[in-house]
Parts: sequence; C-alpha cells; structure tokens
Amino acid sequence: MIVARADGREGWLREARHQLDEHRRRAAHPIPRSRPERLLECERRLQENLRVEREANEAYEHYRAHGRDTQGRRLSCPPKPYEPPETPAGKINTTDLDSRNVKTPRSYTQGYNVQAAVNEHQIVLAAEVTLTSPDFGQLEPMVKATRRELEQVGVSEAPGVAVADSGYWHEQQIDQVVSMGTQVLIPPDAGKRDTPRRGWDGGRYAFMRTVLAGDYGGGLYRRRKAMVEPVFAQTKHNRRINQFQRRGRSAALSEWRLITATHYADVRVMPIWGWKRALGVVIAVRESA
Repeated sequence: MIVARADGREGWLREARHQLDEHRRRAAHPIPRSRPERLLECERRLQENLRVEREANEAYEHYRAHGRDTQGRRLSCPPKPYEPPETPAGKINTTDLDSRNVKTPRSYTQGYNVQAAVNEHQIVLAAEVTLTSPDFGQLEPMVKATRRELEQVGVSEAPGVAVADSGYWHEQQIDQVVSMGTQVLIPPDAGKRDTPRRGWDGGRYAFMRTVLAGDYGGGLYRRRKAMVEPVFAQTKHNRRINQFQRRGRSAALSEWRLITATHYADVRVMPIWGWKRALGVVIAVRESA
C-alpha cells in the first residue's frame, strides 16, 4: 500500500520505489552466474520498476480525485497531467543487479554503501548494507539493527546514546530513536560549513548545537571519531579490504558482516561482565567512504 502525503506526485513515486527496494532486500537471491540469466533478470526488474511507477501514479491520481485535506475538505486543485513511459527507463548493472552507482568522496563507483555501528570499545554491534549514497535515513535502521543484535546476546537495555555525523540528521528518525530510549547526538551542520543552512535556526537545531557545545555532550561527540573511524581505517588500509569479492546484496551483506566480525578490538583486559555491559552504553554510526 502506497501512502505519501508530502512532495506531491514525486513523493508517491519515491515511496513506491522505496517499498520495492525494501521488498527486494527481504527477498534477495544470489546473482545468477550465467549472463543470459542475468539479462533476463535485468529485463524483469526494469519491467517491475515501470509497473510499480504506474501503480504509484494511479494511486496518487486516485488520492487527488477522492482524498481530503486535514480539515476534511476535498482537494480542489487537480494535478498536472502525467503519463508514465511506455517502456522502462533507467539503467541497471548487468553484472551485479543489486548494486548502484554510489557517490564516494572522490567520484562515483558501482557498489554499496556499508554501515557499521560500534560501541565505545570499537566492537562492531551491527553491520548493514544499503543502496543509497547518502546516510540520510539510516539512523533509525542502524539503531534498530543494533538493538536487535544486542538482544540476540542477552542485552535487553537500550543503548544510552547514539552518536553520528551530520549526514545522519533526520528529524523524524531522531524523534523515533529518542522515543525508543536512546538519546541522539548529531550535529545539524557539516564540519565544513561556517554558517547554518538556511532555515536551520532555532528549535531542535539550536538545542542540538547547545548540547554539543557543552562539556558533556561535546565530550561524548568528540569520542565518535576514536570509536568508529579506526574500524574503517583498519579494514580499508591495514587489512586492504576495499571491495567486495562477491556479487549481490545478500552476498555483500554476508561478506561485510564477516569483515566486521573479524575486526580487531582491544577487549583483552575487559572481563565478560564488563564487555556485556559496555555493549549497551554508547554506539557510533558511520558509513564507508
């Protein structure tokens, strides 16, 4: 069911594509080794993309014709005419159908955006693989993944604080994470900005800046780099793991979790009870660069 109440038709199309990606994530299958089989699967996916786009457009048109606003009044302004294309648009990689052209600090590359949540001792608590270049929208999924993994090892308490960089700023997800019992420390401004974004003044923006400017909040946030950045530095530069060896999202996820599970963290001096308790204290979230 497609429901979007913002951003007009594009919002409905974006929600439909998101639901399709989520369905494919849950039903991920190995990428066929045979090139003819991969080409057939590419055609099927492109046709599926077009079908979902048409269904989303029809749902939006129906909503505009029969929907009502927040005060119960019919929507009076008809939408602009739009007709989905007859043939599928866009491109798909014929080698790894699940991968996307994701942005990196230097350019673009065909691959995935990997996520990792660690605790204060660099123990990786959760590792996930996404298809989108930005980290916007990944805060809540990573916190939920962390809590799910903690519950698997018998830790029932929620992480105390989630610390992430400015790319994870998402107001709705911040509220959701806080409602789950985990405080959030995310700067609303990127490190390279001298002034706030237009309209990002007052309210929660000013509150978060005030918290991060304090000794306690600022001190916690400054520990983020020492907690999470070494995990990626160790993986990419010291272990020289800078690309996946297998194709497909499910295979890449399995490989990424194996990589993070074998990350070296200095826990030799920590007794078992201390290790277990430390898992529920602080997490830091970071994407691969």
